[in-house]
Amino acid sequence: MGEKVKMTVAGITMDSTNNMPIIILKSENDEVAIPIWIGLVEASAIATELEGIQLGRPMTHDLLRNILEGLGGKLQRIVVNNLKDNTFYASLFVELNGSEIEIDSRPSDAIALALRCSAEIYVSKKVIDTSQHFDISALKQVLQPNQSGEGNKDKWTELLENLKPEDFGKYKM
Repeated sequence: MGEKVKMTVAGITMDSTNNMPIIILKSENDEVAIPIWIGLVEASAIATELEGIQLGRPMTHDLLRNILEGLGGKLQRIVVNNLKDNTFYASLFVELNGSEIEIDSRPSDAIALALRCSAEIYVSKKVIDTSQHFDISALKQVLQPNQSGEGNKDKWTELLENLKPEDFGKYKM
């Protein structure tokens, strides 16, 4: 399957040129971050889960989690595994009845489901190498706690909010 890098969701920001959401995945070692333009519905589903907002009724990704669990399956991990014609591709890896099933998915849906299922998120090394990304190892001081022990979350938020599409190129969900 090739080498892959474990990622976390660093945040969601908006593309100021077209008001489309961008999800930022960053490596656990804070070395690289990848932006993926996503749809408004998927951004809402991801943001709702990140913020721990409980809704009265299950939304689509909650329903998918409930179906998986009801059938005895478990989402093990998701992998953003390809970038072709400016479009990212992902796969869900579901364990069911002792077998692992790979299911094609849009990255935004895969991430929304992974967050709900506490599944690991990976990006293949080949996607990192071929995508436009940014090196955040130079930003470690921004992310480190200051002398008073408080994190510099405001600086990280400011960085995310000031991202421009030309910093990365244009990708589709």
